Amino acid sequence: MRAYYFDNLPGDQRLPHDSIPSRPVSDESLAAINVHHWRIPVDCGDCEEQLNAVAKERGYRNRDTLSISKEGLGDLYEEKIKGFYQEHIHEDEEIRYILEGSGFFDIREAPQDAWIRLAVTPGDLLVVPAGIYHRFTLDERNNDEPKWHAIYRSSETDQNPHRLEYLRSIQVA
Repeated sequence: MRAYYFDNLPGDQRLPHDSIPSRPVSDESLAAINVHHWRIPVDCGDCEEQLNAVAKERGYRNRDTLSISKEGLGDLYEEKIKGFYQEHIHEDEEIRYILEGSGFFDIREAPQDAWIRLAVTPGDLLVVPAGIYHRFTLDERNNDEPKWHAIYRSSETDQNPHRLEYLRSIQVA
């Protein structure tokens, strides 16, 4: 997991929004606001044991699996994605173990009220405390909308990287 201060610039929420230069946030700073994380690779031999150890340490009794995808959420996908990105709190800890895909948890740093962005990928286990303002979004790699718009033939399309790759793939270029 990579943690850094969100740049607060307008634009697509699915983009990294990392400042230039980047302003990383340390594990100690996250611990100070009760945000905890572990790295448990999804393909490790004792993943279940590691997850069980964290669950026991924190007193968790239940687990469920949620697929945040068009397949998993169906007609509710767009509504859910928008809802996840609305700043909110929970009355219980939010625990997320990322099995596949990637995205961003944005959390409010108290008392400064700055956004910290947590870039999560498979194997990241994240605990967001009850009462902390936060939001979530998938990143741009999780856009399963096909790009089926036509790009009409022209001198520019002859130089399009996809066109050039196609020509290389059939050994014409």
